[in-house]
Amino acid sequence: MEHAHDEQHADHQHHQHRDNHAGHTGHGGASWAMAAKATLHCLTGCAIGEVLGMVIGTALGWGNVPTMILAIVLAFFFGYALTLRGILTAGVDLRTAVRVALAADTLSIAVMELIDNGVIALWPGAMDAQLSEALFWIALAISLALAFVVTTPVNKWLIGRGKGHAVVHQYH
Repeated sequence: MEHAHDEQHADHQHHQHRDNHAGHTGHGGASWAMAAKATLHCLTGCAIGEVLGMVIGTALGWGNVPTMILAIVLAFFFGYALTLRGILTAGVDLRTAVRVALAADTLSIAVMELIDNGVIALWPGAMDAQLSEALFWIALAISLALAFVVTTPVNKWLIGRGKGHAVVHQYH
């Protein structure tokens, strides 16, 4: 019985140690600040990709669906690229860096894109607004802000379980 208790204690210490290095508060959860920082990082890549995709699609005269697909693809690309840059700077090989970026960002970017594009798709007139119209920029800003608000708790949950951006922090 004593041995089982010692194993539980050692296991708890291991998790506490890992949790503290994963950006936890040390009592079973990630901090809101860390979750917000991870979400802001993700939001930056998504916003770059979204705007670039919409600009390219609009400039090429594409319809709403191909433009939205391009914007989503570029949002994932830039979201992953920002994470990759940081990991590669830490001296990690490309293959490992790609695996870490995919593990760290996929759910976060997917939730962000679902909210962002859902808001734009449901907002009357937003899908047809041109880059020169205030409606385009207002809808985009509000959709990204809502995506941030919804994705931050997702990132807090992921980091709290040693996933998401907690994986990235091992390499910094």
